[in-house]
Amino acid sequence: MNVVPGIAKPEDIGLDPSRLAYIQNYFQSYVDRGKIAGFSTLISRHGEIAHFEAAGQRDRERALSMEKDTIFRIYSMSKPITSLALMMLYEEGHFQLSHPVSRYIPAFKNLKVWAGGTAEKYETKPCDREMTIRDLLTHTSGLTYGFMYEHPVDALYRKAGIEGANTVDLTLKEMVEALAGIPLLFSPGTHWNYSVSTDVCGHLVEVLSGRPLDEFLASRIFAPLGMSDTSFFVPKEKLHRFATNYFRDPKTKKSGIMDVGDETSTYAKPPKFLSGGGGLTSTITDYWRFCQMLLNGGELDGVRICSPKTIEFMTVNHLPGGKTMKEMSISSFSELAAEGSGFGLGFQVVLDPADAQAVGSAGNFSWGGAASTYFWIDPEEDLIAIFMTQLYPSSTYPFRPQLQQLVYGAVFE
Repeated sequence: MNVVPGIAKPEDIGLDPSRLAYIQNYFQSYVDRGKIAGFSTLISRHGEIAHFEAAGQRDRERALSMEKDTIFRIYSMSKPITSLALMMLYEEGHFQLSHPVSRYIPAFKNLKVWAGGTAEKYETKPCDREMTIRDLLTHTSGLTYGFMYEHPVDALYRKAGIEGANTVDLTLKEMVEALAGIPLLFSPGTHWNYSVSTDVCGHLVEVLSGRPLDEFLASRIFAPLGMSDTSFFVPKEKLHRFATNYFRDPKTKKSGIMDVGDETSTYAKPPKFLSGGGGLTSTITDYWRFCQMLLNGGELDGVRICSPKTIEFMTVNHLPGGKTMKEMSISSFSELAAEGSGFGLGFQVVLDPADAQAVGSAGNFSWGGAASTYFWIDPEEDLIAIFMTQLYPSSTYPFRPQLQQLVYGAVFE
């Protein structure tokens, strides 16, 4: 378990303490109204934590309090970690972003694109060009998610047992091989679509490094950064700190338990499927250490994970022609709003705060998870904000823009 650094005086790093207090009060109202069981928030600036709170319960039914060392399912907040792992191998010369994915995964050599029909009987056509590694990192690969329920290809994913982080019967390699037999939604590079692309990136990490994804992440990122509570499962001795995950059906408005934080959880043992796109669990302080390393340009506490130029390169817009996610998206789903933002190599990147309709800075990079977790990093303000809770899906309440309002309202210099 991480030792949390001391809390700085907010006024010493340009933050108003009375305004920071709005954060706790605001999200406590969600707890008081029974909309979420509990939450945790962490705000840091200039490398110092100025706000760190935990409130409510990590398990409502057992009356277990939310603690500062509670372990959460971070779902798609796994994506930046896996993307960085792949780019660490890029730094070592293992590949070029322009390389076809088939160079390393031969089954991807003859991918086809959906050309019409139904999930039972459909037609395909050749890709305009091969899928590249950059297409995977930017979600312009033509891949999708089975949970979208927007296209017959989604149904083909579900039929093949490809369920993103909830995949249980396939290994990572088997999942990637199964993908090769399913048509793409579109020819690579022509659209943006949230997808299992980062899971394929995780398999590339395995192919290029010669090591299982969990071993690579643990040895090259988690251990060096002191992220001692981040893993693909929660060991028995830590289960008492694991939060229960709740859901609220957007159609019926009914709520319930999605996964209990105990030995019956699917996270209580090492998984068969190592989902680099959504399978990690972590604490808010572990994830802060990851974020602070990124903000520092790849270094934390004297340990260098990667070059500052790599972080700089990953956090600029890589979408073709400088387009926004909104301009390129063909789906109604994304973890974050698509307006005014592009996409880098594993992160959403704010291009224009006015178009994004959210206070902040151009150059902010961020992502969120399916259980309503969220982080953003503001290089201009030297600021990090992280929100943790366990409520699925992430679109249930507007936690993310609300947190931005409250945090930037506390900045005074």
